[in-house]
Amino acid sequence: MEITFYQELTTISLSGELLSDATCEKLLTASEIELLPLLDAAYQVRKTYFQNEVQLHILNNAQNGYCPEDCHYCAQANSATTDIEAYPLKPDTEILAEAERAYESGAYRYCIVMSGRGPSPKRVAHLAKLIRTVKARYPIEVCLSAGLVDVESAGILKSAGLDRLNHNLNTSEAHYPKICSTHSYQDRMDTLQAAQTVGLACCSGVIVGMGEGIDDLIKVAKALRQLEVASLPVNFFLPIFGTQLVETPTLTPDYCLRVLCLYRFLNPQAEIRVAAGREHHFRSMEVMALYPANSMFIDGYLNAEGSTASRTLEMIRDAGFTVKTNSDDTEPLKQE
Repeated sequence: MEITFYQELTTISLSGELLSDATCEKLLTASEIELLPLLDAAYQVRKTYFQNEVQLHILNNAQNGYCPEDCHYCAQANSATTDIEAYPLKPDTEILAEAERAYESGAYRYCIVMSGRGPSPKRVAHLAKLIRTVKARYPIEVCLSAGLVDVESAGILKSAGLDRLNHNLNTSEAHYPKICSTHSYQDRMDTLQAAQTVGLACCSGVIVGMGEGIDDLIKVAKALRQLEVASLPVNFFLPIFGTQLVETPTLTPDYCLRVLCLYRFLNPQAEIRVAAGREHHFRSMEVMALYPANSMFIDGYLNAEGSTASRTLEMIRDAGFTVKTNSDDTEPLKQE
């Protein structure tokens, strides 16, 4: 493959043009597309908007289990038999203490995640109070993932100081009925559009490896582009015993990296976060994810373990990247 092909990918992405579906499919499947030049082309786009900085996020699984939804991939689903530690919403003191830990660790964003279909008006008021307190105490961005949210609730959370609302599309509209039956793809789109209606930035991404086709990955990437999401987490499916979706995905490090490159070309200005499954599916090539992606989670995910902050920091430094914090200067995380 001529080097000009890879340069053209960068040029098209930076110009705001859209890659054709045929080109997108080629990037993921064609053997003549070499990985290293592809990574370099994606890196040129990433560097234009994010330089060599990496944003680190810490998840607080603030409410685990007791969920009425049947998302087939999730250990918290009502249909799952997974042995998890289920608990209601954590006490305010605990959520605030974990916000302090996230800030002191140097995390750029503190992500509060709750199980359930969506928050009641009473819960929204409670969350708004918590968000105000976090924002008053610590110069850290706050993202909330709380299920389906309407315009009124989104407005209350925005007024409280919430920086972003997370609600992942997870897969394409066509594939969605195969991974969940208790709510629809459109329900998720409605939540994101409600957030945007009140001027709230959106975080929304995908799970790769749930039996979708190449066309599904392309469609959801382009849907997220149309939504102009600020943040785009790319998860790589980890089968969890006891869930409805237990097939082991045939994901290779090469394929996972190609997916990240594709999502960078299609969403050049989005913060692309390599999320759950990076440690498992990228294996020895994990550090290469930093070339298309500019963000990572540290200290684990909802019901899956992840790399410690110290290990992730070491990997970032060794590759010549720096950690972006909320202070005036880019500075490293505190070592643990």
